[in-house]
Amino acid sequence: MADLYNVGKNLCRAILGPLYRVEVHGRENVPKEGAVLLCSNHISNLDPPIVGMMFPRPVAFMAKEELFSAPIIKHILPHLKAFPVKRGMSDRDALRKALAVLKEGEVLGLFPEGTRSKDGKLGKGMAGAGFFALRSNAVVVPCAVIGPYKPFGKLKVVYGKPLDMEKYRQEKVSAEEATAIIMNQIAELIKKYQ
Repeated sequence: MADLYNVGKNLCRAILGPLYRVEVHGRENVPKEGAVLLCSNHISNLDPPIVGMMFPRPVAFMAKEELFSAPIIKHILPHLKAFPVKRGMSDRDALRKALAVLKEGEVLGLFPEGTRSKDGKLGKGMAGAGFFALRSNAVVVPCAVIGPYKPFGKLKVVYGKPLDMEKYRQEKVSAEEATAIIMNQIAELIKKYQ
């Protein structure tokens, strides 16, 4: 499985890297081990491969359930560590899978907005990101994808400093409040690197 993940990652790098001239900032902010909740803004359908291929560790992304019905993609996604989530409702299987990824000390990738931004601006984050941040021992790595996605234009992927959520766990902040903290960090990265 790891081999297929690396093959997919290298293939994405070979095709998408030169096409969008991806520039990465903050790779040094990524913890080398331990559970990480990677939270990014969402401006394109290409965000998951772009964010994942540049991240130094394998990333398990939650992906909308519909993708797992697409003819070719449905066979590829599981090898890329993606797993389905039903949108618009509470999906207990997806919640359990996501928490298991973090419990195993791996990286869970999320787009807290829940859907792609139509205008490229950062939207409101949903409570899911805060839920996972508070219910696990993961640190949160905020991420900003700064476009636009124009062939041979420049695209930036920025990984921010990890957020230790332990203080917020002890203060018993709500999932919504935790998500707002995470979204604020993503907004700061966009502002700084745009």
